Amino acid sequence: MKPDFTKGLLPVIIVDEYSKEVLMLAYMNEESYNKTLETNETWFFSRSRQSLWNKGETSGHKQQVQSIKMDCDEDTLLIYVKQNGPACHTGEPSCFYKTIKEGIEVDEESVRQKTSIFEKLMDEINDRKSEIYKHSYTNYLFEKGIDKICKKVIEEAGEVVIAAKNQDKEEMIKECADLLYHSFVLLTEKNITLKEVEEELIQRQSKKGNRKSERQDIVDW
Repeated sequence: MKPDFTKGLLPVIIVDEYSKEVLMLAYMNEESYNKTLETNETWFFSRSRQSLWNKGETSGHKQQVQSIKMDCDEDTLLIYVKQNGPACHTGEPSCFYKTIKEGIEVDEESVRQKTSIFEKLMDEINDRKSEIYKHSYTNYLFEKGIDKICKKVIEEAGEVVIAAKNQDKEEMIKECADLLYHSFVLLTEKNITLKEVEEELIQRQSKKGNRKSERQDIVDW
């Protein structure tokens, strides 16, 4: 089964495999479609430049193809991808971030639950990496570099242990928050997204009970 390219370019809808969010719309000709199959990365045809382009070739925000589906008329493609970094050239996660009209009342609590504080924190840390803010501690850490950031992660991990040993619940909560924050700064410094960590945890969860540790009576996770 193959898409029908006889009528020209085909629209391609790109969807995040993990979040199911629509990331972007692009176009393919037969050549870019074949290169997508060969490389397992998305290739499109630029109507403005009249040439092929590999998504993320310049920015590094590449898309690893997970599955390709075709509509009933065989003239539109739906591709699920593993997105590395933002999909939009503006830095937004998706190209569809501009709201023209909302047909229903927004449930603020629902929105809050869908966007976790971890995601918001990572977004802010990423912003600090590219923009300078006066008196920003995050900017200070990025300026000092990897050694300083790693040192802070080690220090905060030690503070968590001390709080736990002291049976101090409130202090442990605060120190865990500090540890998570500095860990997120370290992830950002190394260009690792929170989504990549989440996917690793999901993979481990899916293998739960399938792999045993060195002690045969203990199953990890």
